[in-house]
Amino acid sequence: MIEIYTDIFLGDSATELKKIADNSVDLIITSPPYADQRKSTYGGIRHDKYVEWFLPISEQLLRVLKATGTFVLNIKEKVVEGERSTYVMELIIAMRKQGWLWTEEFIWHKKNSYPGKWPNRFRDSWERLLQFNKEKQFAMYQDEVMVPMGDWAKTRLKNLSNTDKTRDTSRVGSGFGKNISNWVDRDKAYPTNVLHLATECNNKNHSAAFPEELPEWFIKLFTKENDIVLDPFMGSGTTLSVAGRMKRNSIGIEIVPEYYNMVKQQLQPVEAYLFEPKVKYEESKSKRSDTVRGTKHRNISSKKDSKS
Repeated sequence: MIEIYTDIFLGDSATELKKIADNSVDLIITSPPYADQRKSTYGGIRHDKYVEWFLPISEQLLRVLKATGTFVLNIKEKVVEGERSTYVMELIIAMRKQGWLWTEEFIWHKKNSYPGKWPNRFRDSWERLLQFNKEKQFAMYQDEVMVPMGDWAKTRLKNLSNTDKTRDTSRVGSGFGKNISNWVDRDKAYPTNVLHLATECNNKNHSAAFPEELPEWFIKLFTKENDIVLDPFMGSGTTLSVAGRMKRNSIGIEIVPEYYNMVKQQLQPVEAYLFEPKVKYEESKSKRSDTVRGTKHRNISSKKDSKS
């Protein structure tokens, strides 16, 4: 039997993160307050002060993340006086100086964005998902997020030319090449770095809840069962809920008491799973017990080797 834990903290992330052990977290995925937004709930951080505000937090995240772990940051620049702010670019550069590796950038394409009109731009329909790591070699389970090949394969792979059967170097001088025959008889392929997901439309009593499919995709890609997932800005607790459903331990931090208490009431602190044949996590059943631990942190990393 394995036990899956959820620990939550009430307070500022820069302070509460200090209670978490070094090199103990497998995946950090979060969406902090964007610059000058959510002022009624989070006070609003000025775009020209954002890097200064975030660096003490990212310093702690760097400490708690395992060498094999990944940090995914959902963020997007705002428009200031008719032009895009550069605070996200400045943050990336500052975090690289702090010791982070900016490994990849995913795009979240919001399929259901409402139409709008501005004098000098169009409607925002995407957000950044920045991937940071501590080392160039990190845990990544690409087969877990493979997608169907699609109808194009039925015709494109039916009659292959001699060129398709060898590594064909691009004729535009890019240095890239491909061997089309490698994909014959395959029903799945690896995805792109663009995620096409609708925004969260259901009322989760939070002003900026993201859809469950977002943390789910990254949890599949960067963790395995019984790993530890951290959301230092947990909001309505979406990441923690999904992590528990996928048999991952989770830690959440929230500064707004209303959201903290809501998550504390909704989530179960311990889920006990009997070892059984592997099935889809959506179909698994669990026995639940205890109450959410919300004030005193229990070091869940002690149940596993916290060294990377």
